[in-house]
Amino acid sequence: MSITTTKIVILASSSPRRQQLISSLSLPYRIEVSDVDETTDPGRTPSQIVEELSERKARAIYERYEREPAQAEDGVIVGSDTIVVLDGNVLGKPRDEEDAFRMLKRLQGREHEVYSGVTCIGLADGRTSVAHERTVVRMKPMSDERIRRYIATREPLDKAGSYAIQGIGATIVERIEGDYFNVVGLPMSLLSDMLADFSIAVF
Repeated sequence: MSITTTKIVILASSSPRRQQLISSLSLPYRIEVSDVDETTDPGRTPSQIVEELSERKARAIYERYEREPAQAEDGVIVGSDTIVVLDGNVLGKPRDEEDAFRMLKRLQGREHEVYSGVTCIGLADGRTSVAHERTVVRMKPMSDERIRRYIATREPLDKAGSYAIQGIGATIVERIEGDYFNVVGLPMSLLSDMLADFSIAVF
């Protein structure tokens, strides 16, 4: 199998964090946001949720090219989805500051899991690869006052689980077991392996 860096990577995500990580690979890329329904059926496991949603995002972009084949090119569409799981319950983005407080109050001093799903779809033939990564995160114990101060930074308000490990939130994380970038929102090691399977070399 020949390996190349000339194929384009199309990231199906509006996340600034994922966009920054993709840009760090020094591969040709662009962003095409997929506006999809992110609800899933009850009873899905965390890994099933993130894999299903990541594929749904990538598939929406692929279908655009299927409708307009003249615009198709050689490349791979990448979709990703990340969730925070505590005691088997998925914690999404907070509705408001009080919701963020409730989430962080539950997370403080405890371990939780972060799952990210990744889907790659080849533009040329629709070949699809789906996988996920899991990381365990332990939060520091925090007083209500400290939680309120963190929320006052506004950082938690658009983040799953109400924190950003790549931002000020790094100061409230005690340790992690697994891929750091998975917690940011895109497991880079897993993605590079998947891209290699589509003949795209990171280096």
